Amino acid sequence: MRLGVLDVGSNTVNLLVVDAHRGAQPVPQSSHKSVLRLMRYLEPSGQISPEGVRAVVDAVGAGAKQAADAGIDEMLAFATSALREAPNGPAVLDLVAAETGVRLQVLTGEDEARITFLAVRRWYGWSAGDMLLFDIGGGSLEIAAGGSENPDVAVSLPLGAGRTTIGFLPDDPPTAQQTAALREHAAGLLTTTARLFADRPKPAHVVGSSKTVRSLARLAGSLADGVGPQDRLMLRRSALDDWVPRLAKIPADSRPALPGITVDRTFQIVAGGIVLSETMRAFKVTELEVSPWALREGLILLYLDRLG
Repeated sequence: MRLGVLDVGSNTVNLLVVDAHRGAQPVPQSSHKSVLRLMRYLEPSGQISPEGVRAVVDAVGAGAKQAADAGIDEMLAFATSALREAPNGPAVLDLVAAETGVRLQVLTGEDEARITFLAVRRWYGWSAGDMLLFDIGGGSLEIAAGGSENPDVAVSLPLGAGRTTIGFLPDDPPTAQQTAALREHAAGLLTTTARLFADRPKPAHVVGSSKTVRSLARLAGSLADGVGPQDRLMLRRSALDDWVPRLAKIPADSRPALPGITVDRTFQIVAGGIVLSETMRAFKVTELEVSPWALREGLILLYLDRLG
């Protein structure tokens, strides 16, 4: 079966096409991405502006055409924080469906955390034991922990890399006062959240997922020792804290010259690094592993499970 997963996030619209069947690893066939940066289209009321609405419709329409050209059997189309929180989100979803034929499913923050945790659990396997997951999107940060495929605790916080860039780092490059204000804000939310996980056993693996985490790990991380078909990236908090202040002094258009920093993430990578650093600090984590699987793979696995 050929599946298309269309992910309308706060920063990008991603289409992943895979060949998959139940009980086997999905095999990627192609991927397509449109840079959206939906947060820049939010009005003071929280509504998505007319220009933003048109950008969403056009990006979904382009993804639908690419999926059809790839010969998919089924489309899994979903949207995350920016659309679920906008007051005009339901109207935007209706317009997208009317103009493109794609009906987007809106995931809650807890849905995102649980489905991403499923993907990471399947990637690591049952022998990995208890796991703690951090996933930084454009609009929200998801944290989940547990010893099975369904996490025992799963939360979502408004600390996405795009959201916090818009809210705290308006200058390019940001000022020291702006980055300090974001650190203080993130630390306050995360200190409270960490208490929800206080009774959990010490995790055997602390895992980061999402493009933001992978970008930071390619910049500041290292390869872990071990045997396997995939290089395992590790990211230490000390290395992250060394790099983030340096990133903050570099203009956004110059950051893609650095390893791992792509054009579509360059404007929000500083905020993402600050949020990840404060998350690791609040949970007393000194290093984490990076999962190549995240929300899109989790949705594929969940769909295949339900077929059976």
